[in-house]
Amino acid sequence: MCGIVGIIGKQPVAPLLVDALKRLEYRGYDSAGIATLDAGLIKRRRAEGKLINLENLLGNDPLSGNTGIGHTRWATHGVPNETNAHPHQTEKLAIVHNGIIENFRELRDELIADGYNFVTETDTEAVAHLITRSMDNGLDPRSAVSQNLERLEGAFAIGILFKGEENLIIAARRGAPLAIGYGEGEMYLGSDAIALSPFTNVLSYLEDGDWAAITSGGVEIHDVSGGRVQREKQVTVASSVMVDKGNYRHFMLKEIYEQPEVISHTLSHYLDFATSSTRFPKELPFDFANLDRIAISACGTAYLAGLVSKYWFERYARVPVDIDIASEFRYREMPLAKGGLSLFISQSGETADTLAALRYCRAQGQHIGSVVNVRESTMARESDAIFQTLAGPEIGVASTKALTCQLSVLASMAVAVGRAKGVLSGQQEEKLVHNLSEAPKFANQALKLEQEIQKIAGDLAKVKHVLYLGRDTNYPLALEGALKLKELSYIHAEGYAAGELKHGPIALIDEDMPVIVIAPHDKIFDKTVSNMQEVAARGGRIILITDRTGAAKASMDTEHTLIMPDMPDILTPLIYSIPAQLLAYHTAVFMGTDVDQPRNLAKSVTVE
Repeated sequence: MCGIVGIIGKQPVAPLLVDALKRLEYRGYDSAGIATLDAGLIKRRRAEGKLINLENLLGNDPLSGNTGIGHTRWATHGVPNETNAHPHQTEKLAIVHNGIIENFRELRDELIADGYNFVTETDTEAVAHLITRSMDNGLDPRSAVSQNLERLEGAFAIGILFKGEENLIIAARRGAPLAIGYGEGEMYLGSDAIALSPFTNVLSYLEDGDWAAITSGGVEIHDVSGGRVQREKQVTVASSVMVDKGNYRHFMLKEIYEQPEVISHTLSHYLDFATSSTRFPKELPFDFANLDRIAISACGTAYLAGLVSKYWFERYARVPVDIDIASEFRYREMPLAKGGLSLFISQSGETADTLAALRYCRAQGQHIGSVVNVRESTMARESDAIFQTLAGPEIGVASTKALTCQLSVLASMAVAVGRAKGVLSGQQEEKLVHNLSEAPKFANQALKLEQEIQKIAGDLAKVKHVLYLGRDTNYPLALEGALKLKELSYIHAEGYAAGELKHGPIALIDEDMPVIVIAPHDKIFDKTVSNMQEVAARGGRIILITDRTGAAKASMDTEHTLIMPDMPDILTPLIYSIPAQLLAYHTAVFMGTDVDQPRNLAKSVTVE
């Protein structure tokens, strides 16, 4: 969600960097900064808040120099202020960074022991000092960067300026995207095509693990093994109001792969990783500690996110939750205690049924909270409190990154309410926040199963009906998996609570019926295995999505077993949604349907 730009130009780049950063405002940010090289020296300006603050600063204290980098930041490690804003600087370099360095504490302690002084709370500063140390030991910038990339754990995109190197920017990515732009004797770096659209329409996209040395004459790209590689140049039609697919075949696949980054930024907005605590606005019109009941309403995938959160709120905060599909909510005339909290979930914030339910609750004297991706939306404007998801624009009609960001907000909120009510101790809060902080890492690991999922999808593309089963928070995921498959491939699919199998759906089981079971090894895993045995006894084709422990304990033949990483229970709804998305996506690709715009569907449903 943070934005990176870099320019090696023929004229002063400071105003160009700011203009490029404006095109990345949609990604969300709380501070901004730029750095340029002027006569070989690094000069920097940073400001908390919106870009207008940085522009005013530059108006009073301008920067010269034809090479520079810029950044818009969403705070992850450390509060949003000028000190923690990027670029970060040492005597030898300035760096901008998107993502999270998971082992930054270990690196920081090592560097402090070596005499390096830290002045910020950020994880990025550890990268700056790490590379600086290698240069202090005699390495050139290229060698210093390439040597240290393997030390970094987590997802990141970085751009670096070096003192005395006016014709060099080094970039690297793992997880978070970066694009290289080509001009006439000028070169550019950006988080996406939108940032670079005023300067060039010729781009190449770095692949995972790449690092690049950019000069005015071109770019030298190295892959994860260090070898020189070429990345295809593409002509893009992106403008300031467009989002580009990059190297991806469909927007949906691009958005699936953006999830580690956007989950990270959404979580970091509501959690303080440095103190392992939640951080919600203190000026809310209601007190988490006084919540006795929550009413949740939404449509489609957003409703299923709310259904997952019902388990979380009741488990971690002991607050009962009423949840309804929005199109039913207001018509059943639900009694609501005055002053209670009603929570509404929508990617667009314009969903007509959800908006109607919101207005019903407003008339009943409820406090209104909205979990939306668009802060300027109607639902947001009509809410007392906005809990924004930081997913960025989601172009694919079938919700992917919007779902996981909604889950990120709701999980964080459940922990915050539990702590406020005294249900969770400080130690329990710390553990749950730490567990949630690992979500981007596990999301990256889940994405590595794509090739295996493609093989399963090839088989699913040949069937007419599919059954999804799950228990606990995996029951809403079963519903979501079935919904995604229906939306994209037009295959009939149904999701059920696994315990309901014997109460009707078992009549559908035969040798032609694939049954997809979502079953991480948890406290009710054995009961789910019993349900799988009922399927196996009737010749059903079992596709099991589980972890290593679950696969070992299931002890039965399956048509496919997809092994997910072991993870804390609170993360399974977030991470297990990714294989469900990929399975639906690749099945649809095999069948040749319009993945990004399935028939009869729209991104924002603004009619009842």
